[in-house]
Amino acid sequence: MKVFIVILNWNRANDTIECLKSVSELRIKNYKLSVVVVDNASSDGSSDKINTFLHATDYKLLVNNVNLGYVGGNNVGIKYALKNGANFILVLNNDTLLDKNLIAEFLEASKKYPDAGILSPKIYFAKGYEFHKDKYRKTELGKVIWYAGGKIDWDNVYGINEGVDEVDGGQFEKEMEIDFATGTCMFIRVNALKKTGAFDKKYFMYLEDVELSMRMKKKGWKIVYVPKANIWHKVAQSSRIGSNLNDYYITRNRLLFGMRYARLRTRFALYKESLRFLWSGRSWQRRGVLDYYLGILGKGSWNDRM
Repeated sequence: MKVFIVILNWNRANDTIECLKSVSELRIKNYKLSVVVVDNASSDGSSDKINTFLHATDYKLLVNNVNLGYVGGNNVGIKYALKNGANFILVLNNDTLLDKNLIAEFLEASKKYPDAGILSPKIYFAKGYEFHKDKYRKTELGKVIWYAGGKIDWDNVYGINEGVDEVDGGQFEKEMEIDFATGTCMFIRVNALKKTGAFDKKYFMYLEDVELSMRMKKKGWKIVYVPKANIWHKVAQSSRIGSNLNDYYITRNRLLFGMRYARLRTRFALYKESLRFLWSGRSWQRRGVLDYYLGILGKGSWNDRM
């Protein structure tokens, strides 16, 4: 059994190295683990720092000449894993820390759910990265949930993280089928991936995980939440709601996703909302709407201020 971990880096070598240290502590039993780091054309010398760290391992570093976004960067790693005989691929954000039993729990669940195309973990905020740090006792830090399964709000075309901001008291311990797996950590069955294809390059970043999950479900595969598989996420603060980057890609990609998968009534509501954004939205919301209708996808009009 071959498991490949794909980790994407862009200008955050320290996070990536901390993640790799966590990966090195995984319990490996009855499977072979390979790790590939994809550097997305970092401009801060990340690839050199990561390569220096990797000299002490047998992990692989691939360096892109241009920033291909979350979608393109991860697809490079996925393609490498497929070429080298992967049975499962763990797509993993570089700002995460892993429980040592993560992959063992995923593999156990994969036997129980042979029709699961993607398995998804329970994800906690890493200590100090909670949205509302002051509301928790010190003993609760590290136990605050960021994601306990994904649900699609079809009326508004948003992905919702179940359990976010709740302290884990055992209320999310049931394995279940869910709407989508977050791209922060997706344990993907290669047999399913070969039938559905990897991330859709039209998205570049945002909602690509929801779209891949939907494509899997359309092909008859399930997306399953595995609560015993745990990671901790240093949740990004820089691209939250209201940032220009978020405005652009969320606005454009909600249209792209919703017009393909949502029911007619929701598509009409998206159309009306897009007209409102054109009239009174923030500048990058307007650009996102224009690019959707003009077919300017992938990286689109976003420039190198990323």
